[in-house]
Amino acid sequence: MNRVEILQVADAVAREKGIEKELVIQAIEQAIQKAGRSKYGHEHDIRCHINRKTGETELKLYRTVTEPDLIENEDAQGLYYSFSENETAQITLAQAKRIKPDAEIGDVLIDHLPAFDYGRVAAQTAKQVIMQNIREAERERQFEEFKDKVGEIVNGVVKRVEYGNITIDLSKAEAILRRDDTIPRERLEMGARVRAYVYDVRRELRGPQIFLTRTRGDFMAKLFTQEVPEIYDGTIEIKAVARDPGSRAKIAVYARDPSIDPVGACVGMRGSRVQAVVGELQGEKVDIIPWSPDIATFIVNALAPAEVSKVVLDEDKVRLDVVVPDEQLSLAIGRRGQNVRLASILTGWSIDILTEEEESKRRAEEFNAWSSLFMAAIDVDDVIARLLIAEGFRKVEEIAETSVEEMGGIEGFNEEIGAELINRAQNYLAAKAAELKTKQDELGMKDDLILFEGLTPDQIMQLGAAGVKSLDDLADLAGDELIEILGKDKISETDANALIMKARAHWFADEDANNNTNAA
Repeated sequence: MNRVEILQVADAVAREKGIEKELVIQAIEQAIQKAGRSKYGHEHDIRCHINRKTGETELKLYRTVTEPDLIENEDAQGLYYSFSENETAQITLAQAKRIKPDAEIGDVLIDHLPAFDYGRVAAQTAKQVIMQNIREAERERQFEEFKDKVGEIVNGVVKRVEYGNITIDLSKAEAILRRDDTIPRERLEMGARVRAYVYDVRRELRGPQIFLTRTRGDFMAKLFTQEVPEIYDGTIEIKAVARDPGSRAKIAVYARDPSIDPVGACVGMRGSRVQAVVGELQGEKVDIIPWSPDIATFIVNALAPAEVSKVVLDEDKVRLDVVVPDEQLSLAIGRRGQNVRLASILTGWSIDILTEEEESKRRAEEFNAWSSLFMAAIDVDDVIARLLIAEGFRKVEEIAETSVEEMGGIEGFNEEIGAELINRAQNYLAAKAAELKTKQDELGMKDDLILFEGLTPDQIMQLGAAGVKSLDDLADLAGDELIEILGKDKISETDANALIMKARAHWFADEDANNNTNAA
């Protein structure tokens, strides 16, 4: 190529690949340098420079002026050895003065090399260097461009379908739409246009990998943002999204301006806005839910269209019981539990659906269990036990920790009765502790299990009788094993797994401590 052709080729490649012209010219320079070193020797410091305006190519040899003893020395046997990593890139001061009389140590002498015929092998090598550098520049450009598009919707064309995974041509790059990220029963043919959500961009050896999805809640949220101006400008906020891709979805919205109806704005005139989203989601049914800071109200809204009679919260376990009329049970649960499952994902709470009859029966059983506990533990009659339950007491420990004044203030009690009840509760707990200590000694149980928070004395005794005698033994259990020991009616699967993970916490703490010690 002549000087004009070099610039023309660099300009054309830059436009085609979408990269800077300077990067293409640098790639050509590196290729010419490599060809020059192949001709004159790879140990030489040969550099190429292309004039950005004229296209003129210069090939130069660089040599540094160095002390003679730093280039080579003669040992006792008359053999020469070198202290330099690259003797051919250096020259002694005496040799340099023959070329440049005023040369000094540290100067760099530059010699212009003549143009030469690269030959077929050198030309092919140069081409490979250019293409490799251009590919790397193109990959870097793609990564820099698409890393800022994470969280956005992009448009593309289906290029390949392999084992359910789809390659999408985004014009300037290719992206991957995995089988799990496609809507079930959705068929995307070759050449079909598709919209998807960019959820990750990774820099890998084979180039940037762009991952798309059409199943995540973020995709639906972005579709609503594009269709509803009030969401785009921030007047309405999307609080949460739950999806069963291709079937049903729930989205919770909230209006910062009380005068705006967030649900109506998302539905649009005659449902135009929500229908545009439903069409993109292949007919997926979308429930638009008004968000509320009151969790009970939010739960009731999330379970729509079912009617809810009562909501009972357990904030410690992030769980609640929802009571519905008998005829509303199937509607509240939904087909294959879909409605309650989506409502649970949307709100972040575990939800149990009960009919009014089931709830009444459960409450009666719990009431009787608490009443029997108080009657046996503190030796009171049924009336006093029910009074204590009505005041919110559920455990003997709660009675023992209550002040005499508070207990005496209960209607029907006085301070004398209150003090007596507290004393009985404390005596009961002391007797239980002594019994537990005796049982601990008999079974060889360790203190770390006895002092573990989250287990009652009776549960600890059950564990000891089953051979669980230390915190490590508890941590080794599976959730179903713990349920079998303590009883299905005494502990849920969620609580059992939570207890086991809590028991395993010291393992991770010990591991971190060992890692820190080794690092030190």
